[in-house]
Amino acid sequence: MARAGPFRYCPRSRPEPGAPSYVEKNVADYAVIALGGKQYRVREGERIVVDRVAAEPGETISPRVLAIGGTDGISDGGTVTAEVEEHVLGPKITVFTYRAKKDSKRKMGHRSRLSRVRITGIGG
Repeated sequence: MARAGPFRYCPRSRPEPGAPSYVEKNVADYAVIALGGKQYRVREGERIVVDRVAAEPGETISPRVLAIGGTDGISDGGTVTAEVEEHVLGPKITVFTYRAKKDSKRKMGHRSRLSRVRITGIGG
C-alpha cells in the first residue's frame, strides 16, 4: 500500500509484505570489482566506461572481484567476466592557467583514454 508524501513504497527496494518471493536463493545479484585503479558496483548485462584496459575489443577479461552480493548478503570472492566492447576517448578537458600582471599564460588539455566494458557474467 502506498503512503502519501516522499516516503512512498518503492517496489525495487523491498517486496510488499505478504507477497510471494520469486527470487532464487544463492544467486549473485551484483558484484564490486576493481578495474583500472577504481572500484565499480556492477550487475550482469551492465555497460560501464572505465580507464583503458590492455585488451582488444571483443576480448573477454576477468577483473579482480572484491565482493559479491545477493539475496543472502555479501560474500568475498567469486568470478566476474566482462567483454571489452570498444576503446573510446573521453571529453576534451581544457586547462588554462595565467598569472595576473605577469604576461604569463599557458593553455593545456587532454582527452582520457577509456574503454567501454559489458559485464557478461557474475558467478558466486
